[in-house]
Amino acid sequence: MLTSPTLEALEELGLRAMARAYREQLENPELQKLSFDERLSLLVDREWSERQSRRLQRRLEEAHLRLPASVEAIDFETPRGLDKALIHRLAEGRWLREHRNVLVTGPTGVGKSFVACALGNAACRQGFRVRYFRLARLLTELELARADGSFPRLLNRLARIDLLILDDWGLSSIEPSQARDLLEVIDDRAESRSTLIASQLPVDAWHAVIRDPTLADAILDRLVHNAYRLEMHGESMRKVRQAE
Repeated sequence: MLTSPTLEALEELGLRAMARAYREQLENPELQKLSFDERLSLLVDREWSERQSRRLQRRLEEAHLRLPASVEAIDFETPRGLDKALIHRLAEGRWLREHRNVLVTGPTGVGKSFVACALGNAACRQGFRVRYFRLARLLTELELARADGSFPRLLNRLARIDLLILDDWGLSSIEPSQARDLLEVIDDRAESRSTLIASQLPVDAWHAVIRDPTLADAILDRLVHNAYRLEMHGESMRKVRQAE
């Protein structure tokens, strides 16, 4: 009987999900009544499904999303200016394939980070590599990388990310040295990758946050003109939930 050698071969080939599915077929008389093609299809489907699941888990872990958010969990009932049709179009990922950006603005607590993380989650599910940062944390990492000589490696890693999410944009001023580092990151991504910005400030106020006007022009030119805008408004969601 070929059962044991076949299982051992599947394990050695790294087809562990297929091996488990094969064991289940051997133990289930009903499955053994299926045709060879049907049984083989079930084995291949199990292996493919589990591999896809593992890849998704790795992408989600790499993304470091701030919140366990998903598009399905977005509250469209509370009035916040969210365009449901646009959110669902963005979740399909075409904007990422076109290397466009998304700018999410609105007051504190309205749910900008949740929406940003939900779109990040959707991008992971579409097979894109995602990385979330609070802007202050990214600027610190860039500064440290310059100090220890790893700046080029960090830029290369960031340049390979399909979707870079920068949250809490504009909470504090961006100094000229920080703006130069940020421009390097943004310039590497312009028209080749996508960036999502979440900010309490309206886009018109972003220029003043960057202390060097020339660098501000360069950064915003690469971010704003190729972007979808989600302009949120309304009460803090924390306040809304407490009132329910």
